[in-house]
Amino acid sequence: MGAGGLGGYFGAYLAQAGHDVAFIARGAHLSAIRQNGLRVISELGDTYLTDPVATDDPGIVGYVDYVILAVKLWDTEVALEAARPMIGQSTAVVSLQNGVEKDEILGRIVGSDRVIGGVSYLAVKIARPGVIEQTGRVARAIVGELNGARTERLSSLAQMLASAGIDTAVSDDIVRATWEKFVFLVGVAGITSLLRTDIGRVRENADARSLLGDTMLEAVRVGLALGVNLAPEFAQAQLRYCDTLPAGMRASMAVDLQRGRRLELPWLNGAIVRLAGEHHVDAPVNGVIARALSIYANGTNT
Repeated sequence: MGAGGLGGYFGAYLAQAGHDVAFIARGAHLSAIRQNGLRVISELGDTYLTDPVATDDPGIVGYVDYVILAVKLWDTEVALEAARPMIGQSTAVVSLQNGVEKDEILGRIVGSDRVIGGVSYLAVKIARPGVIEQTGRVARAIVGELNGARTERLSSLAQMLASAGIDTAVSDDIVRATWEKFVFLVGVAGITSLLRTDIGRVRENADARSLLGDTMLEAVRVGLALGVNLAPEFAQAQLRYCDTLPAGMRASMAVDLQRGRRLELPWLNGAIVRLAGEHHVDAPVNGVIARALSIYANGTNT
């Protein structure tokens, strides 16, 4: 559900591995997929689907085993409501989106018992309609039941993702895994967007690197205040992880900013500011990022 960079990548490799995949897309991207197929360019190996099932109408797909939600965060509620014709009694809903409030939103709409938590690590974008391009060699997914249980549907999902060449792990604490990704993303998205540059230049400059670390440290402190089982030193570990990323990597929010598109800012750095206020935690760096980028939050192409 949402066959942009993230959904298109996962869906393409699942389909290549022999799984039955339907892509829900829209606009020029959908038109290009219908006309020319779906192509993914990746250092891990390109793939090309010549005739994928692609539509803007979930009603023609019918019930499915899994709805994988990969839309931008502001489209979550609308997309999930539109996906209802695909959700049968045994359907599980999995969000690979950013943010730490997504699973709560899904649970309110379809019931928490239908939701499997999901986290993705993947730098990917739509290079042009019908063509998805990955930066780097990381394609990782973490999945887990919200209550930490090991279930058959969770095992099946993990096996499918692994068969598609995705580095897949099953977590007994998917809330913590989601926050760990969130800490990383809040820092990298916020700083590469604010500074309009890639991660390589950020980590080569001592002040910019320190700013990145402070952004992530604030996120850790907010997570700890919420009772998330994060290690207090996790921000420093993530800062060191940033040293291993491809120098040209930019977060998807920075790419959206560059292209004049709407930003996920309110659900990333903005969410840290809001949650920090609710739990009496200081988050000045995220506050500056959220305020500085707020004039671009709704995009400049609208």
